[in-house]
Amino acid sequence: MKRSTSHRALHYGRNAVLGCVVLLLLVAGVLSSWASAQHIVLAKGREHGSITVTGCGADVCTGPFAPTGQATARSRVTIARSVAVKKGGTYPVVVKPGTDEVVRTGLPGFLHSWVPLGGALLLAALIIGGGLRLTRTAWGTGIAGAALLVATFIAL
Repeated sequence: MKRSTSHRALHYGRNAVLGCVVLLLLVAGVLSSWASAQHIVLAKGREHGSITVTGCGADVCTGPFAPTGQATARSRVTIARSVAVKKGGTYPVVVKPGTDEVVRTGLPGFLHSWVPLGGALLLAALIIGGGLRLTRTAWGTGIAGAALLVATFIAL
């Protein structure tokens, strides 16, 4: 039995829409991750040092910045509050240019900055497998996202 032209058009249309949703998820994940990852990946020429967390609020933690190398010492910088940052801890960081905000560096900081991409990969895997019926691609995408999230959990 042959499929009608309208049935094929609906099939291709559905696949195009779902492909756009997958692309939107992945682009949003990359952009969200890149907001903090750029300071770690492109760290050459930035101020490096460490923060000793002395206090935490609802969204940020604060503490003094101890520089390494040519950086300037600061009495108070802020770092985003997360599971990875605890009061009393000392963490290697890089200063965001033009601000008093810092981002955690090293492998834990690098992985933590890419967590939004890991979540986007997991969500995209559901759409790829369920909507587009590309099971192997969905498994690969889901495993990549899960591996990133598990690696981050272990590193922190």
